[in-house]
Amino acid sequence: MRTQEFFLKTAPEGMYDITSTVRQCIRESGVRSGLCTVYCPHTTAGITINENADPDVQHDMLLGLREAFPDRHVFRHAEGNSHAHLKSSAMNPAQTILIEDGQPILGTWQGIYFCEFDGPRSRRYFIKIMRDPD
Repeated sequence: MRTQEFFLKTAPEGMYDITSTVRQCIRESGVRSGLCTVYCPHTTAGITINENADPDVQHDMLLGLREAFPDRHVFRHAEGNSHAHLKSSAMNPAQTILIEDGQPILGTWQGIYFCEFDGPRSRRYFIKIMRDPD
């Protein structure tokens, strides 16, 4: 299966629900059983799986990350976005989702999110679907 590339325009910070895009890629691939990897090639953004039922969860996650990784005057990185690099590393650049019966295996309340920590920017992410060997 070919790797597919997608684009987002982001705000300074945010979580973007990309679950429907992942579901569509799986459906269009025709894969019934396998793996789906969602990958972010940016060092100040990431991919996570978390609750998608209550938008307050995303608010609270971003608030928690801001508190855990504040912008500090002692950081040396010339671009001034070390806090965004830390958040990105905490979230991970990729997630792998199991596929069964042509559907991603996600919990009842789970969604897949692209996380922005250093916007606004034009971002991209990739989806790769792999079929189980026969």
